[in-house]
Amino acid sequence: MNTDRVDDIPLIYRLPAGEDRRRLVLFLAGFSGDKESCAPRLEELAALGFTALSFDAWQHGQRMLTDVAELRARVRGNIRRYFWPILAHTAREVPRIIDWALERFSLEESVGIGGISMGGDISVVAAALDRRIVLAVPGVATPDWLRPGTFEPVGQADAIAQDCYDELNPLTHLEGYAHCPRIIFQNGADDQQVPAEASVRFREALRRTYYQDCPERIETVLHAATAHAYTGAMWDNTKRLLAEHLNE
Repeated sequence: MNTDRVDDIPLIYRLPAGEDRRRLVLFLAGFSGDKESCAPRLEELAALGFTALSFDAWQHGQRMLTDVAELRARVRGNIRRYFWPILAHTAREVPRIIDWALERFSLEESVGIGGISMGGDISVVAAALDRRIVLAVPGVATPDWLRPGTFEPVGQADAIAQDCYDELNPLTHLEGYAHCPRIIFQNGADDQQVPAEASVRFREALRRTYYQDCPERIETVLHAATAHAYTGAMWDNTKRLLAEHLNE
């Protein structure tokens, strides 16, 4: 596993052994996780022929303000105020990471992205911000930052957090997906922390509008008897989808 930095953003990456594929895949950790937790998945993606990369989300990993306990207590104490800026700040960084990787490794401009929970949320936003992302496979994630129906106390946004929501919340910015990147959610059917119904609403809203001529490019896969957990079946699906669709 290799390490590097893009400005102040620490990252890790794994290069494929062969030269047959020149595609980049980003995979991002869930809330309070770090890039190192993604290392085994990057190894598997590299074995499939991808240049596989992860980086620490804002205020995570090497970018932590204090420690994991503080991060968890602060964000869970007011999700809207402290979590929304993490999503927004990190999603805005994705194009810089893509710029760096494509130039550094001479890769083609068709990028895949995925992630777990928070990392999946970020991947959905990033697909609107950077048209080089042609496939996003978010796991146990949501396109609706309001997360209606969640059992978690959501708190109250301050002005900074509200600006993040107003600018980037996917469900209220369908126009960001007018270029029709392929997005395939994988959600737990019994997830009460990040309810799957939001990804279904997002899918149906896009199929009525920008995806009406390509409805197959936006999908939600519901995993039965699964709560808020990124399962082996979700990971296997992610690898299969990347192998099938990233080279289109």
